[in-house]
Amino acid sequence: MSLDDIDARIITALIRDARASYAVIGKEVGLSAPAVKRRVDRLLVSGAITGFSARVDPAAMGWTTEAYVELFCGGRTSPADIAAAVRRYPEVADACTVTGEADALVHIRAADVRHFEQVMERIGAEPFVVRTRSVIVLSRLVDRADAIAPPPAREASGR
Repeated sequence: MSLDDIDARIITALIRDARASYAVIGKEVGLSAPAVKRRVDRLLVSGAITGFSARVDPAAMGWTTEAYVELFCGGRTSPADIAAAVRRYPEVADACTVTGEADALVHIRAADVRHFEQVMERIGAEPFVVRTRSVIVLSRLVDRADAIAPPPAREASGR
């Protein structure tokens, strides 16, 4: 689905505050509340908007340790096999395949370092994992809730 400028502005407004009313968003983008609702419904049906959620401070939920773990896998381990395995761990916040030496990068949240170590032992015991390399986050420098907002429109070049 291709987003027009108004769709992009609606999505940006929802990322900033998903609880904003259609009337508030409409005022911001120059549409009526019903027109905004129709567009949001269309964006949901098309999959451009996948849902709405609350942002929660992980530490408030007891997840005070955060780490990124590179997985190095043996043989012909498929991304689907890696996904199926790491999906079983509630401590895995995110996982993706990556370029470079590692086969996957896993974002882990744990209650503390001891908990993180236990998670690492369980993940390391997966039959396809040859080795891991991890880094524990000391402090988060940038945390953009709006990182997936549509990019700003670029001005046309004079070429």
